[in-house]
Amino acid sequence: LAPAHLWYPEVVQGTTLRTALIISTWQKLAPLTLLYLTMNKLPTNVLLLMGLLSALIGGWNGLNQTQTRKILAFSSIAHMGWLLIALTLSPALATLTLATYLLMTSAIFICLDTTTTKTISDMNTAWTQSPPLLATMTIILLSLGGLPPLTGFTPKWLILKELMLMGLGPFSTLLAIAALPSLYFYIRMTYLATLTTPPSTTTTEYKWRLKPNYKINFATISTLSITLLPLSPLLYLTL
Repeated sequence: LAPAHLWYPEVVQGTTLRTALIISTWQKLAPLTLLYLTMNKLPTNVLLLMGLLSALIGGWNGLNQTQTRKILAFSSIAHMGWLLIALTLSPALATLTLATYLLMTSAIFICLDTTTTKTISDMNTAWTQSPPLLATMTIILLSLGGLPPLTGFTPKWLILKELMLMGLGPFSTLLAIAALPSLYFYIRMTYLATLTTPPSTTTTEYKWRLKPNYKINFATISTLSITLLPLSPLLYLTL
C-alpha cells in the first residue's frame, strides 16, 4: 500500500514468475487480516485516502514499464487500494474483491510463466507456443483492467456503488478516474500481444513438437477469472 510501496516492485522484478505469484497473492493475506482485525480502531478517512493514493500510484507508475513483473507489481498496488476501500465499506465486499483478485492474478501469472513472457516485447511471439493460451491471456488482462462483462468489473462496480450510496460521489469519481491508467497499460499489453507481429524470417509458425505442461488446473482458474460476473450478485449476497 502507498506510501510504503517502494520495495514491492523491485522485489517482484528480482524473483521468478512463480515466486512473484506467491508474493502477489499469498503474501497479501496476513496484512489484510491485521487490517480487518484493527479496522474499528483506524480512521476511515485515512484508509480511504490511502486506498485512493495506492490506486493512483499503482496506475501512474505502471505506464512506462516494459517488464511484465513490474507491471503486475504496480497493478497489485492499485488493486490493494481498491481492496482497502472495500474493507472499509464492507467485509463481505472485501472478501469478494480479494477472491476475484486472487483468481485473476493467479491466472495471468500462470499464463506468463507458461509462455515465458518477461517483457512486453516478448508478448509478440507468445502466440507461437499456444494461440488459444494467448487469447485467454489477453482476455484475462482486460478482466484485470475491469472491463465489463468480465470478472474484474465486479468488485469495481460494487465498490463504486457502495461509495455512491454513502454520499461519496466526488471520491468515487476520483477512484474511477484512477483506474484509467491501469486500464491503459493492460490494453497496451493486449495490443502488443494480438495486433502486432515482429519482423521474422522463420519459415515455421509454431514451435516444433511443443508439449506445454500445465501443472495447475489452469482451465478452471482462467474460466472463473473471465466469466464470474453473472454470479457476482449471488456471491455478494451469500458472503
